[in-house]
Amino acid sequence: MHLVIISGSVFGTANLVADEAQTLLGNAGVQVSRLQPLTLDALLALAPDALLVCTSTTGMGELPDALVPLFHEMRDRFPLLNGKPFGVIALGDSAYGDTFCMAGEQFRELLLELQASEALAMLQLDASETVTPETDAEPWLQEFAALLRG
Repeated sequence: MHLVIISGSVFGTANLVADEAQTLLGNAGVQVSRLQPLTLDALLALAPDALLVCTSTTGMGELPDALVPLFHEMRDRFPLLNGKPFGVIALGDSAYGDTFCMAGEQFRELLLELQASEALAMLQLDASETVTPETDAEPWLQEFAALLRG
């Protein structure tokens, strides 16, 4: 199982969660790559069996600047992902109300449109409730790893 992790962050927290995911999933026996550069061609070249998106939400529910070009490229070129399992870890602040974790929801919806299969319900990490999202993500990541290993 080859998992590709896509991450985008405003202040670096989502990237810290992605770092933790890479370590934990790798230790669980999953082959893990981080997507660099954040382009669709780079993603397709890695030929992933599964995807994990770690993203923060910025402004009024937008994706972090680093993820915007990839998101638009995926939406415009529409590469079918035909049942590939995916997971999304969304970081946000519930104090922003309706836009809480909206970037994660946008990426989740895009992956579903591309016919990927959500392996585990999106994890929402609330900055109003946690100062260690990378630690708080561990139980979800362990469950995600178990699902990927089948």
